[in-house]
Amino acid sequence: MEKKRVVSIQTRNNLILDSLLFVSGLITAISGIYFLFLPVAGYQGGRNPLYGVTIFFERHAWSDIHIWASVAIMLFAALHIPLHWKWIINMTKSGVKTVFGKSKLNKYSQFNLGINIMIGLSGLICGLSGLYFLLVPGAFHNSIIPDPMWLFTSITWDLIHTWSGVIAIAASTLHFYIHWKWFYKVFRKYGQAFGKNLKGNPANQPVSAQQV
Repeated sequence: MEKKRVVSIQTRNNLILDSLLFVSGLITAISGIYFLFLPVAGYQGGRNPLYGVTIFFERHAWSDIHIWASVAIMLFAALHIPLHWKWIINMTKSGVKTVFGKSKLNKYSQFNLGINIMIGLSGLICGLSGLYFLLVPGAFHNSIIPDPMWLFTSITWDLIHTWSGVIAIAASTLHFYIHWKWFYKVFRKYGQAFGKNLKGNPANQPVSAQQV
């Protein structure tokens, strides 16, 4: 007999991918906040009051964590878009029609669409600027190679990366706030199913309740 699914395949896939996005995004945000408050390294002749401060890991470890968590979130985001492509197309069409007065989205849908646009744009800018630092020789801080100055100086790229990241974090937090009930319901279903499986397993029942 085919085992009954707890949720649909699409819901399961969304849950897995959204959970991966959440975890990688959280790690990226925390490591990014670390660099936001400790932007420079080195003794700097005593001008750096935070020199030698270690928060859980050394600075280079935080850098590695931030880089690879960011790579992960870009990968998961790239997989996330096809799963929601129909929604993106439909909401974009509705948004355009609303702008030109041919249709009208309710306030909740407008807010949700606006948040998703903010996440998309800020995430794209943050990701591209991060790739600039990762892939372009000389762009990284304290590099011995001269600043390549592609379009902007490295300082400007850093500001773009920082504040697009701040916007992405804020927008993603609002996005999670809007959809947290969905997460709760799905996880609750899995929890209930897990509990039923435990109760239905004879190995987990008292001896008196088992057939002898």
